[in-house]
Amino acid sequence: MIEGHFIVIEGIDGAGTTTQVQRLCERFQGRGLPVLPTREPTMGPVGSLIRQALTHRLVVPGMHGGRPPSWKTMALLFAADRLDHLEAEILPNLLDGVTVISDRYDLSSLAYQSATAPEEGGEVLAWLQAINRYARRPDLTVILDVPPAVAAQRRRNRVQASELYEGDELQVRLAEAYQSAERLVPGDRVVHVDGSRGIEEVTDAIAREVWRFRGEKG
Repeated sequence: MIEGHFIVIEGIDGAGTTTQVQRLCERFQGRGLPVLPTREPTMGPVGSLIRQALTHRLVVPGMHGGRPPSWKTMALLFAADRLDHLEAEILPNLLDGVTVISDRYDLSSLAYQSATAPEEGGEVLAWLQAINRYARRPDLTVILDVPPAVAAQRRRNRVQASELYEGDELQVRLAEAYQSAERLVPGDRVVHVDGSRGIEEVTDAIAREVWRFRGEKG
């Protein structure tokens, strides 16, 4: 059995990662190829805890009332969820020859936690890389580059309430981090796609990159 490919789609909030994971999976299914969509945070036990934090339902008691978990706590939760994700879902499917397409992976942790850390510099990034050092590397990471203003408008059009990391100023810093993602994940195969275009155009662009990586015709 030939091992499947592990593909990750990344971007700031409102970039369209969730939509494009689903659409890319449909392209695989259209070719009769085995594929599994997944995401982080997961729906597993640690991922469920993270989702409570992201939606402001999990707070840490303090002297002046509750507060969100610290950036270090969130980074450790994401790393634990990721390893559980690998062991429970990603690796078994890859070994069965299934291509796994994930909505976010450790690049999100490196971007988001480094952007929310009160201190800056290489020490924070080195620590984040260290706690994720056992995460299997993706075969291909596709970054949807979207101007922060465009992503902000998309977020405002959502029905759901805003989440922990959706502040406009933070999203600007995250967009800058994703533009230099190769620095965060040195050695990984990373491609950038203009995510500000129409949904079908973006899907076509992602598919072209994926088929090129796989050595197949688009």
